[in-house]
Amino acid sequence: MELTGLIVLAGLIVASFAALEGKLARTDRRVAHVEHQLDLILDRLGIREDPPHLPEVIALVREGKNIQAIKAYRQATGAGLKEAKEAVEDMI
Repeated sequence: MELTGLIVLAGLIVASFAALEGKLARTDRRVAHVEHQLDLILDRLGIREDPPHLPEVIALVREGKNIQAIKAYRQATGAGLKEAKEAVEDMI
């Protein structure tokens, strides 16, 4: 009887995590969509965001340490991997 209860409990936990993962994925897609719309609006208005002044990142790029530069950019700005990679590539 105890084994059956543990199996049921484990199944409920797995199902809960699966549901949570689905909600997070939907939220990520919605945020990405809103960010895309905001980018389009800013482009239409001709508003450009100045890149942050990051001397450590610039120094790493100059040294050819692009991976370290991406990591430093992410830590300094809170950007995601793709955004940080694009920003560092723009600096090169």
